[in-house]
This record gives sequence, C-alpha cells and structure tokens, in this order.
Amino acid sequence: LEIKKNGLYVDATFGEGGYSQAILNKGGNVLAIDLDKEQFTNSQIHKLTNLKLIEGNFADIEKIAKENNFFPVDGVVFDLGLSMRQISQLGRGFSFKKLNEPLDMRMSLKTEMTAKYLLNHLSESELFDVFARNSEEINSQKIAHEIIIKRQFKKLETVADLVNCIDKAIGEIDNNAYKRIFQALRVEVNQEFDNLKKGLTGSVKIIKSDGKIADITFHSLEDRIVKNFTKTQGIK
Repeated sequence: LEIKKNGLYVDATFGEGGYSQAILNKGGNVLAIDLDKEQFTNSQIHKLTNLKLIEGNFADIEKIAKENNFFPVDGVVFDLGLSMRQISQLGRGFSFKKLNEPLDMRMSLKTEMTAKYLLNHLSESELFDVFARNSEEINSQKIAHEIIIKRQFKKLETVADLVNCIDKAIGEIDNNAYKRIFQALRVEVNQEFDNLKKGLTGSVKIIKSDGKIADITFHSLEDRIVKNFTKTQGIK
C-alpha cells in the first residue's frame, strides 16, 4: 500500500485490527469496516483518534466512505474470509471441527439467512448448485443427495449432522471436502462473492488516481473474481 503519512486508507475487513494497526503505525488515517461489531469491541486499538470504526458491509464501501467524508482515499485493503476469533469463539458453526455448534454461519447476526435454513429447505438441485458454484467440490451431487435423505428423518441442526452427511456421501473422512462444503455454505449465507464484486466496484470509485487496492484472497474462486475485475477495469 506504500502508506503515506496523513493519507486516507480504508480497511474494508477490520477483523482483529492487524491491518488498521499497521497503517496507523505508519502515520495513516483509517476508516475500518466490519460486518461483525464484536470485532470492534474485542480490538485493543478502537479508541485511537486516527481510526474510525463502522459496522457495515464492504459492499457499501463507496456509500460508507462518502457518508463519513473519507474520500478520495490513498488505499483500500480487503483481507477476505474469517478471522481466527470468528472461527474459534463465535459459536456459529464456521469450523467443521466444532461438532456441537449450530449450523448458523452468519458473519453478522443482522443477516436473516442461516446455513441451517439452506440445508433443511433447499431442493437437491439447489443444494448441488450452492456446493458446486461456491466451492467446486467434486462430490457436490452425492452430498446434496445424502442431505435430502438425512433430513427426511431429522433436521440438520449441528456441525456434526453435516459432517456425518458428508462422510456418508463420499464413504470416507475427507477434511478437504469438509472445508469446501463449509466454505460453500458460508459464502451463500453471507453472499460473499456478490459483496466482493460490489466492494471492488465501490473501491475504484473512491480511490485516488495513484492509489492502491490490495486484495488478499484465500481460495481460487475469490482469486478469480479479483483477477477478472482487474482485467475488465483495466487496472494494473
């Protein structure tokens, strides 16, 4: 980002505050956004004067920046996915290792949709589409079919219920399959791909001509969205 002293920077995914702290340490001013307001209360830097915290969706980055008179900016950073605290402490079923947690997967409790609702209400073809589109899991059809069978007898309520369906569908324990299916559901619940596209579009509208946008992606589907966006926008 090549932080400039007194420059304006948007940390679009505040999380545990690591990027914001690094920018502040180099003399920048930060507008930090996060869907989960608990991230702010757990941070040790939220009282600093050069930091403004906004509970919101980075899909609305242009609106948020302009409402706070924080534009044009010198840089924007997106660190996609979840923080370790969200995975380990929130109890919303983000990790396949937390077997007793509910199948929630909402980053913000203001979101109405949950993973539990999707798993218990979507048709087999709709579940297949969610899994295949959001994770490219090769066993998506088998897993979707097993979920339909399972829920005829008992609703899927916990992480363990979903893990058992995946095991039964593919006939073995496969951590990578768990990761992909949990990713697919989380992406769908939080509309992550649509939000990313909107966030990228908005960031271009508030960035200076010589500003920088940094995107940290964690899987090929996110990476593809960012690369396609830079190509269509002619961004270097």
